[in-house]
Amino acid sequence: MAEAHTSAEYIKHHLQNLTYGRLPDGTWGFAHTAEQAQSMGFWAINVDTLGVSIVLGLVFLYFFRKAAVGATAGVPGGLQNFVEWIVEFVDSSVKGSFTARNALVAPLALTIFIWVFLMNLMDLVPIDWIPGLASALGVPYFKLVPTTDPNATFGLAIGVFILVLYYSFKMKGVGGFAAELALQPFGKWGMPANLLLEGVNLIAKPISLALRLFGNLYAGEMIFILIALMFSGGVALVLTGGVLQWAWAVFHVLIITLQAFIFMTLTIVYLDMAHQEHH
Repeated sequence: MAEAHTSAEYIKHHLQNLTYGRLPDGTWGFAHTAEQAQSMGFWAINVDTLGVSIVLGLVFLYFFRKAAVGATAGVPGGLQNFVEWIVEFVDSSVKGSFTARNALVAPLALTIFIWVFLMNLMDLVPIDWIPGLASALGVPYFKLVPTTDPNATFGLAIGVFILVLYYSFKMKGVGGFAAELALQPFGKWGMPANLLLEGVNLIAKPISLALRLFGNLYAGEMIFILIALMFSGGVALVLTGGVLQWAWAVFHVLIITLQAFIFMTLTIVYLDMAHQEHH
């Protein structure tokens, strides 16, 4: 990057989202500095996070719909075979963790697993390619990995949390849900402690979902950035950086897949708990 002369500036540039919001002069536009982005407040929009997330969601829908429309009863093609394998994998995960009956859970689990995996997968794109292209086009910042933005991970987690609350009220009723919070695990005489423990347990669900995904992907991105800094050194550092980048990318494939699987599995488990009288 032309504007990133030092290691600190390089790292700071790669960690900054393309943000749209109200500028200090009262107009609306894109932030050209990190300070401008911070001054925009709550209603600022990370355009790169939203844009990449939507595009990846459309890619997911396109290929899975294509596989469904072109499905045959005979020998399946490569795409159909792959999609069927993914669907069977998710379906077995739902059957193993969800004990109630709800037609929403399996499609939701499939959507979460594939969408989160695709967003995580963007971390394997070389760290300078997309920001470099964006800079050449006059775009000051661009982060390609939506799950390194806590706004995205908390958005996903809050969506799951709303479903957990909805099914908790639907399956148990207001009274049943309130009793579960107030009377478990110590009975009516331990109501204050019950409310504290169950309240913390309830609120911890979306927070743990969001922070686990964000923390792992943010750390992975940071390591790629630090390895990329080695390419500005001598020949020995360039060779070392190339080996490290390849090794970390191979290991990171496991991380991005595992984090998508964990997010999906916890969603299934939380929804199963919401359908049960006691947990």
